Amino acid sequence: MDAPSKASRPSEGQRLLAEMLVAGAPPSGRGVVELDASVYIDPEHFEREQRRLFDRLPLLLAPSALLPDRNTAVTHDGYGLPLIISRDADGRAHVMANVCRHRGTRLLENHEVVSSKRIVCPYHAWTYGSNGDLIAIPRADSLPGIDKADRPLMRFPAHESGGFIWFARDPNADFSHVHLLADDMDAFGMGGLHLYQRKTHAVGSNWKQVMDAFLESYHVQRLHAGTIAQFFTDGIAAADFVGPHQRAVVGRADYLSKVDHNDWGALRRVLTYTYAFFPTSILIVSPDYINLLVVMPQTVGTCLVEDFMLIPEPPQTPEAEDHWRRSWELLDGGTFAGEDFRAAELCQRGIESGLVKTITVGNLETGIAEFHDRLAAAL
Repeated sequence: MDAPSKASRPSEGQRLLAEMLVAGAPPSGRGVVELDASVYIDPEHFEREQRRLFDRLPLLLAPSALLPDRNTAVTHDGYGLPLIISRDADGRAHVMANVCRHRGTRLLENHEVVSSKRIVCPYHAWTYGSNGDLIAIPRADSLPGIDKADRPLMRFPAHESGGFIWFARDPNADFSHVHLLADDMDAFGMGGLHLYQRKTHAVGSNWKQVMDAFLESYHVQRLHAGTIAQFFTDGIAAADFVGPHQRAVVGRADYLSKVDHNDWGALRRVLTYTYAFFPTSILIVSPDYINLLVVMPQTVGTCLVEDFMLIPEPPQTPEAEDHWRRSWELLDGGTFAGEDFRAAELCQRGIESGLVKTITVGNLETGIAEFHDRLAAAL
């Protein structure tokens, strides 16, 4: 796991984006863009995304904080593969198939973090280490010619950077763009945060509907009128890109023209940074906690979204626990599930009717158009 960050200043890119916001940078001049609605409902398009995006590109699995300790592991099935994410005795992260090399048995059965010093198959007790090596075969004499060194768990390329664990199906996947985020994530201290809660939501929409919801600020004062709209000023936003990843910042109502742009704490109190990690995850940075949403396509019209809430340290008092519980309930249940995911499902139902052939995005929704441009180029 990454060492805890002691960063107290924004990265250069974060500071410049804040200054762009203060300067009143006008919205993108693209004007109104019409996007083909079929990309949300066409099964052939969905299959092409699976082959050309999800089978080839690095995908974010979880924050490093999911596995803070050595010799621990957790299962992950969200991308359609039975996986084990583990941290070995040296602290290195691995992503392996949750499939025994003997008869194909699933090794770990639930989704809670468990000890991985010995991963024991429940069928015949073949035993693996936290790095996937096969370390024991009962009655090895009954399997003549089998060398344990030749039967590790299937391993996938995995990288840990900036407080996140990524993997790829493709053994030749290029992870270089993952590391472009490291400075920004270090500024948030991602590598030293504590995982407070996580929950997986089943959403009845195409995965891109969920991504779209976090790529524009136009909806905040409308959709979130009863929850978080009070914290933001309508239409005060700026965005840029870090490689293929979109970085955006939205101004808060108490605003920031008098804030020292090198005072990271003050800046975070009046700004919300949001990152769209290409192709399919969202990071929302609140003043004192962070939510990571990992969006995982299931079918053309359904997806899973795992929400991780990260806080500076484990709650030390009942008052701290109450504060974090209320923050979790506000965002995970009230805002994300109750509003953003609901809106994604409503959009999906409308497009599935076939009554609209294009969707319209304007200057306050430019992030959506640019995200779809990048998807089209990758396809």
